[in-house]
Amino acid sequence: MTVDFNGIGNSQVNNPRTSTDKGAASKQPAQQPPAEQAKSQAPAARGENVNLSKQAREIRQMGEKLESAPEVDDSRVEQIRAALADGSYKVDAEKVAQKMLEMDKSIFG
Repeated sequence: MTVDFNGIGNSQVNNPRTSTDKGAASKQPAQQPPAEQAKSQAPAARGENVNLSKQAREIRQMGEKLESAPEVDDSRVEQIRAALADGSYKVDAEKVAQKMLEMDKSIFG
């Protein structure tokens, strides 16, 4: 039984090409990748509407606000640097310990 895949028969599999074969093949138009063929064969897209829920719109707006906000509060960093420099920065050890325990609980349950 002979199987022909895309016009390739048994006589064409694993046979070296001659210079005349290569020249003839280079004159053939290049084939498009499958994705490009699908795009060119697909019917023209028609206008479709998408309606987002109120919650989806709010989430999108929050994401846009987050993207525009700076990652670091520069004014707060300057306040802490100044307090460290003049010795007025005080650390509340109990508050730090409590936050560490909360973080541990959130990670390990």
